[in-house]
Amino acid sequence: MRPVDPAPSNSNVGAPVRRLRFSLRQRFALGVVSFVGYFVIRALGATLRFAWSEEEGATPERIARPAIYSFWHQCIFPAAALFRRQGIAVMTSLSFDGEFIAQIIERLGFRAVRGSSSRGAVGALLGMRREVEGGEAVAFTIDGPRGPRYVAKPGPVLLAKATGAPVAAFHIALEKAWVLKSWDATRIPKPFSRALLRVSRVVHVPADADESATKVHHAELQCALERVRDFAEAHVGEVGTTEFPVLESARLQREMRHPETPGL
Repeated sequence: MRPVDPAPSNSNVGAPVRRLRFSLRQRFALGVVSFVGYFVIRALGATLRFAWSEEEGATPERIARPAIYSFWHQCIFPAAALFRRQGIAVMTSLSFDGEFIAQIIERLGFRAVRGSSSRGAVGALLGMRREVEGGEAVAFTIDGPRGPRYVAKPGPVLLAKATGAPVAAFHIALEKAWVLKSWDATRIPKPFSRALLRVSRVVHVPADADESATKVHHAELQCALERVRDFAEAHVGEVGTTEFPVLESARLQREMRHPETPGL
């Protein structure tokens, strides 16, 4: 991926994020847990029956590049299973817990950009900007890393303003799932569950948007996230019907494929 010029001094992005240092015991735990997490996502993900639905005005591609995607933190498991090996860059928390997620998704073929709204935000946003300006797709767990649940943070809108890339939201509803007692109520799909992905229409943020206009686009993204969530949750039980046909996994992977992804 080609390098890009550093962000201007008045930009919302800046210096790169420093990686955290971990003890030998922590590194061992990270290695073991990331392998187990990767295995569980691959094993359970292979059993899921996915359907894909889009609002009018969504991008014509399965995954647009460059583009900025946003989704709720609770969908991270099915999203990792569906979009594996697509080279998508994802912002992860600059913390020990965040490193677990980073190493798991890297095994799954994502690129982890370390940093979050609470720590390392400036450097992480620069990393995401480099990905977008290099023609890549990026994704934000928009209410992470600590919530509040279902409240969108402004990062994707600021990034869209800086790069001109389109913004879209998606949600993956699961027919059957274990719900964790976490701040985000993370969903772990049960084997052979039906899953419905709903993608929003595109939001464009002009480079000259002032503070007031930026807030309007932020509210537009919040509405898009809520819309696709409500639609997917209401219709996931219809996956397998004519309106929401189950997609064959290998075909879907080909349609989403990043140019550098090897054949499946």
